[in-house]
Amino acid sequence: MEQFRGQPRLPKFAVPKRYDISLKPDLVACNFAGSVQIDLDIIDATNFIVLNAADLSVAHGAVSFKSQTSTKVLEPTKVEMVEEDEILVLEFSEVLPFGMGVLAIGFDGTLNDKMKGFYRSTYEHNGEKRNMAVTQFEPVDARRCFPCWDEPACKATFKITLDVPSDLIALSNMPVIEEKLNGNLKTVFYQESPIMSTYLVAVVIGLFDYVEDHTPDGIKVRVYCQVGKANQGKFALDVAVKTLGLYKEYFACPYSLPKLDMIAIPDFAAGAMENYGLVTYRETALLYDEKNSAAANKQRVTTVVAHELAHQWFGNLVTMEWWTHLWLNEGFATWVSYLASDSLFPEWKVWTQFLDESTDGLRLDGLAESHPIEVEINHAGEIDEIFDAISYRKGASVIRMLQSYLGAECFQRSLASYIKKHACSNARTEDLWAALEEGSGEPVNKLMNSWTKQKGYPVVSVKINNQKLEFEQSHFLSSGAQGDGQWIVPITLCCGSYDTRHNFLLQEKAESLDTKEFLGCCVGGGNDKSIALCSWIKLNVDQTGFYRVKYDEKLAAGLRSAIEKNSLSATDRFGILDDSFALCMACQLSLTSLLTLMGAYREELDYTVLSNLITISHKVARIAADATPELQDDIKEFFINLFQYSAEKLGWEPRPGEGHLDAMLRGEVLTALAVFGHDLTINEASRRFHAFLNDRDTPLLPPDIRKAAYVAVMQNVTSSNRSGYESLLRVYRETDLSLEKTRILGSLPSCRDPDIILEVLNFVLSSEVRSQDAIYGLAVSREGRETSWSWLKKNWDYISKTWGSGFLLGRFVSAIVSPFASFEKAAEVEEFFETRAKPSIARTLKQSIERVQINAKWIQSIQNEKHLADAVKELAYRKY
Repeated sequence: MEQFRGQPRLPKFAVPKRYDISLKPDLVACNFAGSVQIDLDIIDATNFIVLNAADLSVAHGAVSFKSQTSTKVLEPTKVEMVEEDEILVLEFSEVLPFGMGVLAIGFDGTLNDKMKGFYRSTYEHNGEKRNMAVTQFEPVDARRCFPCWDEPACKATFKITLDVPSDLIALSNMPVIEEKLNGNLKTVFYQESPIMSTYLVAVVIGLFDYVEDHTPDGIKVRVYCQVGKANQGKFALDVAVKTLGLYKEYFACPYSLPKLDMIAIPDFAAGAMENYGLVTYRETALLYDEKNSAAANKQRVTTVVAHELAHQWFGNLVTMEWWTHLWLNEGFATWVSYLASDSLFPEWKVWTQFLDESTDGLRLDGLAESHPIEVEINHAGEIDEIFDAISYRKGASVIRMLQSYLGAECFQRSLASYIKKHACSNARTEDLWAALEEGSGEPVNKLMNSWTKQKGYPVVSVKINNQKLEFEQSHFLSSGAQGDGQWIVPITLCCGSYDTRHNFLLQEKAESLDTKEFLGCCVGGGNDKSIALCSWIKLNVDQTGFYRVKYDEKLAAGLRSAIEKNSLSATDRFGILDDSFALCMACQLSLTSLLTLMGAYREELDYTVLSNLITISHKVARIAADATPELQDDIKEFFINLFQYSAEKLGWEPRPGEGHLDAMLRGEVLTALAVFGHDLTINEASRRFHAFLNDRDTPLLPPDIRKAAYVAVMQNVTSSNRSGYESLLRVYRETDLSLEKTRILGSLPSCRDPDIILEVLNFVLSSEVRSQDAIYGLAVSREGRETSWSWLKKNWDYISKTWGSGFLLGRFVSAIVSPFASFEKAAEVEEFFETRAKPSIARTLKQSIERVQINAKWIQSIQNEKHLADAVKELAYRKY
């Protein structure tokens, strides 16, 4: 018995082949009864069967095993649940016969409210509150619904039967084959599934409307949502039908099930879940409402649907062997979702927007407390935390880097052969490298190991020395410390124009190249008049590589001037800005230099570049307010001037026929001006907001600028001037749209009054906010930092109990701790959590404390800058 405790994986002496599951949920009492018959292959001598189960009660008499080779039914002498390991150990008095047999188990469970396992979600129908039953099994929660071998490699087929109230719709992975009515109950039988992992099994039971369409090859696609919201499913339905066709062609393999259902769930912890044939979503990730959704919502629905449908191949058909290889699922689905979105909506320029994904990956991976893409998992409790920017965003970025290195066609061909080879089974990272190596003839395994098996990434420093370009790589850390990693870096560079690209692999710590031989030009002046003079050199062209670049002063000045002259692509303008910000945070570039560079972006109009400029300006304003409070007003003035050009170009009113990106940009620019205290913006927003309060259909406040207006209104709210806050709460209470509620929740904490912030945080914990949405209300203003930390400490027990079993708990910690900027605060946080940390937030906590220490170092560096005050004053009041 003891030998099974504390093991990361189940013993291998029995292999499940088929599950026959019956479930009978009671949606009023919130519990369920169930039974499962599992076809097992006994492949090793054992008198034990060990499988996963958690939060279920299994009665002693409800378990039996019958071998195919014998008529005897064996009952276990011992049935033991080991709670901390989430296993069920069955001990028999004799060794079990080899070969096939059937294990039968009866069990009971609770429909919990924790958004995992078999849980309940609430909705209103005709004014009455009702429960629906939903499953969320990834990563390790199928065991909370039925006893099973809950590991991705233990694939089997599933036959599901449900007993439910006859007025409800009951969905599962496969189509219904028969329904039997029995008074006010009905039994629903589903077709048996193809072979799949337990974490992809799904069941949803409730009242729903749907819209329906078919793919050209006859697959029925439906979008289900709450009664009365069916129209809001049409956009996602259209995206899904087109995307299935696209992937069928790209992967050279058809979608493998007879139907695809997508369903919006009111209480849902993640964004969406790719269950085979029954994909579940948060309402905001699936529903699009013409009247109230902003352009950003439309884009989110597109990328999330494309991401989940990519998993039907990458994840469901070919599944990672163990959670160490989670990135194969998530990195790929993220990358492919951009491929699909770009094909459907080329005008959105999503590959430029992809840089937001890369930046998120680079930010997390610049921490000493990051982890490699392939991460060792020794306990189920550690898995939730790796659903992070490394698995998704760094994963997607290194795939993009590799695709760009190998070429799109070769990459696609190799992927198709990888899917063909591993369909209906499991794969590891090295299986993918083998397929790409075979297809390209390149040493992919060697090339990629440095990117997936060690954490972090390089910064490549480049300088000009006697017409030689000197390159040096070192492990980049946001703390400014020296890491010890080394990579094989695919370097690309352009010189003075995009007509020719040069590339090579930087395999050593340092290399140098002769500019005349390698580039055919000279840089920064030379005596040879026969070769062209090159005005700028840009490395990592279009930011396809997952690394940062540090230029010497001469090269940096050339790039700054190229930005002002608009000679660089949007992706390269993004990269120079983002790398400079990261180097400034790591104390390797002065804030004076960063602000001077930001000034070169005054006439920037590209959505992705300007959006990142706004994000960076907020972070700089916060850190400068801590480091040099006396310059705070001048820095805000500089940022207000920086965004004037784009604000005037875009205005408040959507222009006829304007693009999707301008609609998204307008909201972001106006929000930024409001946060920086621009009176004209705040007053105009307030005027439009009041028109909206009097008439929700007013053309004065379309969805794209609503968030900006809400944030602007909150800038003037104080304990003695509460009307804007009360009005926003009224709009929150009146709307039944999840996206409108989250838009308001995200705006309330931008208030500068700590007393109001405390009210907002308490509101977040109230029953008026679904627990999935609480995290939207945590992004408090700088003035609210101390208040939110006191609030977190005071309410920690409640928060830990309510969100403690999922990944959302970590969001509370990172949102509230990371913005601090003193060594004392880092120590205080560490001390508070010393006795309160759980394995599920250990990594997040360490990362958050590290961010506080990085901020504290950065402040010290800024305070030592000699010419900052003069530069800020000059920039703030410069006349253009």
